[in-house]
Amino acid sequence: ESSTGTWTTVWTDGLTSLDRYKGRCYHIDAVPGEDNQYICYVAYPLDLFEEGSVTNM
Repeated sequence: ESSTGTWTTVWTDGLTSLDRYKGRCYHIDAVPGEDNQYICYVAYPLDLFEEGSVTNM
């Protein structure tokens, strides 16, 4: 079956929304002297980071 009805709950219903937590590109720079090379700046929601966590730096 390719869909679920409203009468049943499946494990995917409990997953976190991608739209809320996905990274977002907010700026793109061309790399000087390079064809088809770009630097993309990506931001993530603060909810994904723990205060004081070094691995989030």
